[in-house]
Amino acid sequence: MFETRRLRTRIGLQILLTVLVVPFVFPLYAMVAGSLEGLGWGNYATVLSLPVLPKFFINSALISAAVIVIVMACTMTAAFGFSKLHIRFKEVWFWLLLICLTLPGVVLIAPLFATITRIGAYNTLWAVIIPVAALQIPFTTLLARNFVDGVPSELIEAARVDGARVIRVFWSVLLPLTRPIMAAVLVLVFINSWNEFLLALLFLQTPDQQTITLVPSFFVGQYNNDQTKVLAAAVLTGLPVVIAYIFLQRFFERGLAAGALK
Repeated sequence: MFETRRLRTRIGLQILLTVLVVPFVFPLYAMVAGSLEGLGWGNYATVLSLPVLPKFFINSALISAAVIVIVMACTMTAAFGFSKLHIRFKEVWFWLLLICLTLPGVVLIAPLFATITRIGAYNTLWAVIIPVAALQIPFTTLLARNFVDGVPSELIEAARVDGARVIRVFWSVLLPLTRPIMAAVLVLVFINSWNEFLLALLFLQTPDQQTITLVPSFFVGQYNNDQTKVLAAAVLTGLPVVIAYIFLQRFFERGLAAGALK
């Protein structure tokens, strides 16, 4: 009787998971299948033969790397300060930071455009790097702080008693213990920065500055709309993200779960 109940529960869970996964898997299947219609693998060959493709990949890689460095540095130092340091009114500053999560990115386009133009960063990679990094810091700080709260404060105090300064405590004690959440932040930031489309479309005008997410637009025009090559370009654009997630999946899930639940 008990085994029968367990079997039914397991079958029910499998059915539920299948129902939940299908809406996400089907678009991916349709994208890959559509990219192989017509010329088949020739669609990929056409996309890969674009002269601007290597430059677009390099630009996206540079933007992603810069955003990861900025967000990681700001996130981990902020999480350490908000969680373990005695800072006056730190809860006020923390909630002010979280208020930024309520602002849709679209409403910031006009002020961002004015700011980027005024500082002379228009049509440079910094026009995408700075806004993308700034928009991700509130959420990553929230995750990282929840994780850092789970680090025993006794370790921090013991290091301070031994004469370690704040920077030394942060670098030698905290960071080694927060690798799971750092991996989760890295994956999230990489996905968002690599897939950034709107800011790249608005702020990067010349081909030597544009990113990989703009490649599908080469096959969409007033008199031409080659959907098979658009889908092939989308598949190639998403491959680095998929590969990164596969290699960091274990750390990503562990860090994200701990950061969300602690």
